[in-house]
Amino acid sequence: MKTLEPFVRQWATLLTTYRRDGTPVGTPVSIVVEGDHAYFRTWATSGKMKRIRNNPEVEVAPSTALGKQTGPAIWGRVRLLKGDEAAHAARLLSRKHPVMHRFLVPMAHRLRGYETVHLELIPLDNLAADGTKEGAA
Repeated sequence: MKTLEPFVRQWATLLTTYRRDGTPVGTPVSIVVEGDHAYFRTWATSGKMKRIRNNPEVEVAPSTALGKQTGPAIWGRVRLLKGDEAAHAARLLSRKHPVMHRFLVPMAHRLRGYETVHLELIPLDNLAADGTKEGAA
C-alpha cells in the first residue's frame, strides 16, 4: 500500500505510456486505489490502450487534472480487467468520482460507440520476479 499511498486522495494522475520507438506519452487519468490495487478506465481503441497493449509497463505520477505532474512517479505494469474485476473497478471509480465516472464518462463512451475497458495498475515493487503479482497463486 505504501507505494500507492500518494494516489489515494489524488483526483488525477499522469499516466505515461510508451510508443514502439520508446517515446513517452503522458495522459491524465482518474485513478482509484483500494488496498494495494489501483484502477483506471479508458476506451478500447484509445491511443493509451494501444500503447499499453504493446508495452504494459507505465509510469504514474500525481498530477493536476490537466496533467501537470505534482509529485514523484512510480513504475508499474497495467493489466486489463474482465468480468467481475472490471465491474468492481467501475464501482470504485463511480464512488470516488460520482459525476465524472458514474455519468459523464459512461455517457460519452456510449454516445461515441466506445467500448469501455478497466485496467489495474500494479506497482513494479508488488510484482514477483516472474512478473506475476506477489502472493498470487
